[in-house]
Amino acid sequence: MRPLTRFILSTILCLYPKVGFSTTYEVLISTTYEVLISNAIKRFEDTPRERWFYQITRFENEEGDISRSLEQYNPQANASSKWSLLRINGGQPNEKETHDFNERRNKPTGKKNDYSLKLRELIQIDTLYLIEEKPQILHIGFDVQLERLGKNASKKLTGALIYNKQDKFVESIEIVNTDTFSPLFSAKINDFKLTLTFIEIEDAILPHEHKLLMQGTFALFSEINEISTDTYSNYEFIGAARE
Repeated sequence: MRPLTRFILSTILCLYPKVGFSTTYEVLISTTYEVLISNAIKRFEDTPRERWFYQITRFENEEGDISRSLEQYNPQANASSKWSLLRINGGQPNEKETHDFNERRNKPTGKKNDYSLKLRELIQIDTLYLIEEKPQILHIGFDVQLERLGKNASKKLTGALIYNKQDKFVESIEIVNTDTFSPLFSAKINDFKLTLTFIEIEDAILPHEHKLLMQGTFALFSEINEISTDTYSNYEFIGAARE
């Protein structure tokens, strides 16, 4: 994954396993939609993902350079082996690939867990508006404000979500650009679409898929044309994580 892509994803997705519910956020909420979505966000935040066993199938296509991998997270494994690289590009990982993966995922300075969503920063609750209502779902739009991208870039992004009325959780979130924006100096993004979907398992709200489509240019002459998908599967609640 290119550094620009990592920057954008880490701006939208936090590198910590859980974001707690902030009491400063508990303000008077003026509309029914704001109450519903605020409660749905809290359900996601309250799910202890570090206590779930799961696998992630990753697919990346960067200008035609395709890579695939299968990773596994086991909370009851030792700290040095909670993450495992099971497959890479259709085969077993070699010694170097395994070593590099462990350096990124299992070292104290590496990522403790996979990307965890900062939904309270991503979804601006006070900007919610109804797009469409159906018997089973609410289709709701919202403004996007991401400080690391800057105000000008954020103004060129817009968001929408699907809320499941029966099960009371956010099924999906979609962020798209309305105009060309520049997340970094010399980078220009012409087309951007980030789709996040979620599932409910035993009253827990868990990630199902993250999909990113991005096209643009970098340093004038370098083309950006990327599709990446992370699919989460085989969830199993384990309990307390082993240190």
